[in-house]
Amino acid sequence: MTLTSDESADQDWEEPPGPGDPATIPIRVQDLRAQDPVTVPIRILDSNTIPMRILRPVPVAPPDAAAGPSLGNQVRSAARWSLVNTVVMRLGNFATGIILARFVLDPAAWGVYGIAQTVLLVLLSANELGIGLAVVRWEGDPRRFAPTVLTLSTLSSTVLYAALFAVAPTVSGMIGSPQASGVLRVMCLCVILDGLSQVPSGFLTRAFDQRKRMVIDALNFVLSTTVTLLLAFAGMGAMAFAWGAVVGNVAALIGFCVAAPGTLRFGWDPEQARALLRFGLPLAGASLLALGVVNVDTLVVGSTMGNVSLGFYVLAFNISGWPVRIISEAARRVSFAGFSRLAESPQALAKGFSRALGVLITGTVPLCVLLGVLAGPIVGLVYGKQWHPAAAALPWLMVLGLVRIGCELAYDCLVAIGRRRLLIMVQGLWLVVLIPVLIVAARTHGIVGVSQGHVLVAGGIVVPVFLWALQRGGISVASIARASSWPFLGGAAMTLCIMVLERPFGHGVVALIVMGVLSLVVYGVCVVPSIGYLRGTDTEEKGGKHAARHRRTG
Repeated sequence: MTLTSDESADQDWEEPPGPGDPATIPIRVQDLRAQDPVTVPIRILDSNTIPMRILRPVPVAPPDAAAGPSLGNQVRSAARWSLVNTVVMRLGNFATGIILARFVLDPAAWGVYGIAQTVLLVLLSANELGIGLAVVRWEGDPRRFAPTVLTLSTLSSTVLYAALFAVAPTVSGMIGSPQASGVLRVMCLCVILDGLSQVPSGFLTRAFDQRKRMVIDALNFVLSTTVTLLLAFAGMGAMAFAWGAVVGNVAALIGFCVAAPGTLRFGWDPEQARALLRFGLPLAGASLLALGVVNVDTLVVGSTMGNVSLGFYVLAFNISGWPVRIISEAARRVSFAGFSRLAESPQALAKGFSRALGVLITGTVPLCVLLGVLAGPIVGLVYGKQWHPAAAALPWLMVLGLVRIGCELAYDCLVAIGRRRLLIMVQGLWLVVLIPVLIVAARTHGIVGVSQGHVLVAGGIVVPVFLWALQRGGISVASIARASSWPFLGGAAMTLCIMVLERPFGHGVVALIVMGVLSLVVYGVCVVPSIGYLRGTDTEEKGGKHAARHRRTG
């Protein structure tokens, strides 16, 4: 904290005191995170005495919390736009994947792409050192510290890419895919582009402006998909994905700069840089560990079973990620900003988290059940018979996808309340236990064993640890159980319904549609009692509000 005199502060001060009386002068208080300064009085006891005490300033609402739509309305609007955005983009990616898998790429090419995508995701988890979230989380005007964020983010991303470029052949050889070296070097150019995009995209997230984000993502998708398809049909194999990703990210960077003008401005403030690194490095470490947890299986499968098995596994994992990407990704674009605004109120945070979890689980369970129980028919129908080995791992990976959604929401909540060190411990434990389990499972039971190992570690170790961490943050296990109970009951009923109908109906297209519709009806009936809770209109909360009003009037 720095102190500067401000005799012209906009505040009424008493007449100067007489001789021997304490004097009061206005002082400007400036947080190192570059928040707006606050004027506070300091009492000077006499001319020879250093000020003995600084009165604690009254918190001042940040400029972006000024009068306007309520936080709840902002979050709901942003969540709707984010969901529409994610659904449209993922359906487009789904259609593109079907075309490539059926007509262009074989499992080995998918394996090479999976390796490159895994390395890229791991790099993107820490390329900006975790400081990009400061644009969303810190109070005050973010334009004060945004130039320092941009400089740090771009510099660290460039250094990381240079290191990857140098070691790409070695990395590719270690994971059993020497031909992936060139794909890595091209695709990971997205690391630098992502570093440049951190500040402008952070401004959109801070403002809950997901409508502009949808336009930018649509531009990214159209250009990247067009380039990928053209190059793939031209015979470039996995390299088509790499150049498509680069073109799309260039378009996204331009879109972010247009949507948030004036934010792509470099600058440097040493004090801000130190504060940003203290804030961001723990987050970058936790994020890197989290991405390691999700992607270490690709490295294990590639190094122990080869590109063909890896291609089957990557396809199955991508299918299992549909609910995660559609539901969880849409929520995470607003959840961190929303939890950050509620962080100072434990009761509001607990209610907000449990309802958010309930909404996510309710929307995800039916997708997981359909894809898990009908894995074989769906993979054969959509991708073709040559991809059928991927279906064996899919049911277990759907369970993992459901667990990931809850863990990712818990991750955002714990970051928002400042439990960064605890997150690193949780993610580190997850990764340390997971690696040996996956290696043994891959060598003994192939890609099915890898998926089973994932579920064993996540459900048996990680979920209980996350529950303990949330409990320490003020979110009870009972509230989490309440949010999840009805969707889980509905999922069990869906599974039973499909198993009963599967034998007489068979696995034709019409049969799959009928079973899907009927099982969704059963699920809907099971989750109807939870609608009031999810919408915040349940009788328990109404009773609480009524009691609070009664206490105030009494």
